[in-house]
Amino acid sequence: MNTSESQPVSARKKLHRRYTPIVFSLYMAAIMALLMCSTIVAVNHGLSAGYVAQVFKAYVVAMPVAFFCVLIVRPVVMRLVAMTVDMPGH
Repeated sequence: MNTSESQPVSARKKLHRRYTPIVFSLYMAAIMALLMCSTIVAVNHGLSAGYVAQVFKAYVVAMPVAFFCVLIVRPVVMRLVAMTVDMPGH
């Protein structure tokens, strides 16, 4: 039996918390780039036979751009949220 299968998720090896901004940016960019590429391709070309290939082609370009944009913009957004939302303890 594989030991990682029997361990709870919290006991498995995870990245250090200092990588949080990078991991957040990666996940956010991946999801948003896919959603935006899927939507834009559908609006511009419809749901034709080549839809998935067109989405993938757009995603290959959009994902790295989205990653670096989210990475750069994240601190600004966090500051704006802190200025806008009443957070306990701040």
